[in-house]
Amino acid sequence: MSRLVVVGDTLLDRDVDGAVRRIAPDAPAPVLDEEHVRERPGGAGLAALLAAADGHRVALVTALADDAAGARLCELLTAAGVEVHALPLPGATPEKVRLRAHGQVLLRLDRGGDPQPPGDAPPALLDVLRTATAILVSDYGRGVARHPAVRAALADATAPVVWDPHPKGPPPVPDARLVTPNLAEVCALSGDAGGGSSLTTAQRAGHLLRQRWRAGAVAVTCGGEGAVLCHAGPTPLVVPAPAVTVGDTCGAGDRFAVTAALALADGALVSEAVQQAVAAATTYVSAPPPVPRQATAAERIGADDAGRLVAEVRARHGTVVATGGCFDLLHAGHLATLRAARQLGDCLIVCLNSDASVRGLKGPDRPLTAEADRCRLLAALDCVDAVVVFDEPTPEAVLSWLRPDVWVKGGDYADGGPELPEADLVRRWGGQTVVVPYLDGRSTTRTIAAARAAAGSRR
Repeated sequence: MSRLVVVGDTLLDRDVDGAVRRIAPDAPAPVLDEEHVRERPGGAGLAALLAAADGHRVALVTALADDAAGARLCELLTAAGVEVHALPLPGATPEKVRLRAHGQVLLRLDRGGDPQPPGDAPPALLDVLRTATAILVSDYGRGVARHPAVRAALADATAPVVWDPHPKGPPPVPDARLVTPNLAEVCALSGDAGGGSSLTTAQRAGHLLRQRWRAGAVAVTCGGEGAVLCHAGPTPLVVPAPAVTVGDTCGAGDRFAVTAALALADGALVSEAVQQAVAAATTYVSAPPPVPRQATAAERIGADDAGRLVAEVRARHGTVVATGGCFDLLHAGHLATLRAARQLGDCLIVCLNSDASVRGLKGPDRPLTAEADRCRLLAALDCVDAVVVFDEPTPEAVLSWLRPDVWVKGGDYADGGPELPEADLVRRWGGQTVVVPYLDGRSTTRTIAAARAAAGSRR
């Protein structure tokens, strides 16, 4: 199966839908009564989501801040099957909030402030670019495509690179297989005033940019008119779009670029990739895809508090430590492990298996203590700063949005053996996995077995 790596800036898109029935008494403004809120990844995150929905292996190289929006993006992307590799982002994760009534946007609120350069790239993030089958750079002008280490890795990549540029972003790396600006972007990037028809403008500006960027080809997307492919020859290839009823065009450019990149990964010629991309973008606009799959985990108790804690600790350059487990029948062995873990950093977050998760791992008779009680007992310990419940068999999803600096496992692995299950995941953001010893003779399973044996002997 092909592996697409999407590189670029990710935003949290939030649509607030409601009804307007009155004007505010204190200002000449409509009052929106909120009825429904939908959150989804935007920017490069949308491109990654589209590719994952097609059934492909997808990794996303992006930048996220340690805030609630960054945590929510990681949750949504991981739930959709996207492997997230995040550069640290100073400030806030960008958000776009659309207030809508009957499908009409009344106001858009942008959060996140001016773009700031992302921090250092973990080695695992750069390694993923070397193993890609194809690479799509989905630039939204906020700094990921400009990152020096990321650009160097892109320039050295052997996989075909498709670059979806932004007027505020950097030029594509030399020898990109295909660059996919729209007509407005190609005019802004080339300085072309756009005289003449869209075809002549796309041809003129597209050829200029192809030579300037030393790109293999430039495909200028022209909305309902299709695309104009400018390649080495003097005559462009015009790919018309089928006549359809036009719907919401938001995301059509991402659909085009994703399809082209996946086609190149499968060995298609550039001309074939552009034809497939025009067809896919047309279908996307005429029949938008369903709402992205939401996280399937049960509620993550304490997720908001844990997110705020992580942001506060990292703001003062502290170390975030996390550990996980069932913690059924909390005993002295658990306490020793938790205290040892807390000493490794400035806060300890416990990732707790939910009741359903424990049953799947331990059998139908477990847990003996319900998750609400286990959560309260753990939170009462002075060595535990936050508790987050997860419903999956493994803590991969919750780790992906917490991104701890240190992940602690108990002494099952103290004598070596195979690599820890979560070690590769934690390396993606430059984290470290360590083992702390168990306290001899303490085990929940042994405690339960001893209690049952004692009960049986009294009968």
